[in-house]
Amino acid sequence: MRTEQSLAALPAGGRLAAPLPAGPATRWRTRAQAQAQSSARPAAAGAAGVAPGRHARRLACLLAPWLLPAALLALWFVGAAQGWIAPQVLPPPQFVGETLRDLATNGELWLHVSASLRRVLVGFAAGASLGLLLGTAMGLSRRAEAYLLPSFNALVQIPVLGWLPFVLLLVGIGEPLKYILIAKAALVPVALNTLQGFRQTPQALLEVGRVMGFTRRQQVLEIVLPHAVPTLFTGLRLGFTKAWLSLVVVELVASSEGLGYLIVYGRQLFQLDQVMAAVIVVGAIGYAIDRVLDRAEARAGRSHASRRAALGGGAA
Repeated sequence: MRTEQSLAALPAGGRLAAPLPAGPATRWRTRAQAQAQSSARPAAAGAAGVAPGRHARRLACLLAPWLLPAALLALWFVGAAQGWIAPQVLPPPQFVGETLRDLATNGELWLHVSASLRRVLVGFAAGASLGLLLGTAMGLSRRAEAYLLPSFNALVQIPVLGWLPFVLLLVGIGEPLKYILIAKAALVPVALNTLQGFRQTPQALLEVGRVMGFTRRQQVLEIVLPHAVPTLFTGLRLGFTKAWLSLVVVELVASSEGLGYLIVYGRQLFQLDQVMAAVIVVGAIGYAIDRVLDRAEARAGRSHASRRAALGGGAA
């Protein structure tokens, strides 16, 4: 039955009609699709080739800072295994790792770490606050700068250990001694960077603020302070670095607990494995905090750049 219907559908000649020739629109559509497919293949191949190269470069950037520490650690292992340096002078890395594990297990390490962190945080907070106030006063007032900056530049030339005997006579050997010396170390870079940050505001923006009728307070909060934020973060980062270094120095001289005291105590007992373990902890904590401050500084820089771009677009 189906065959008869098919035969009935045939034309009178008994042959199927030839397909109609494609029109211009159909030919143009077919050609465009072929071109799109041919152009998509190289693009996909190029993207597939670029992605591994980009990942390789990113991996190289991540691993590059660790090449030198890894080389030094390998040299340490080889030197200890070959006996190039006596174990009494430079203990093997395995021995230092065991000592560090023992200090962490019995809780002695955390006692000294907490004492050092408490001192550096209190001293840094005091020094950074005073440095921000002093730098802001000198940055916003030429008269304050003329009175304070010469004496400030003279006093900052005295190192932390130079102040130790004088402060020791004033406050004794207790915790205030350490807080004052750490605060002094943090104050200097914070104050100088704050002064520089407030003075680097473009005069054109200040003129725009005056034209718009900004008060002095509005100029500081809306124009000067946003431009000073990246430099302020740089000063805080440098201030904490100085505070951390001063903490170790102060604890080396006058302390009964803390990482600096742990180093001195190990040296007195000639336990160089304990000295190396404490040095590794000092470096690791300082590096970790510096990375945190570096990210905060980078974020402040990006925020400052976006704000400048917005102001530029608004001005345009």
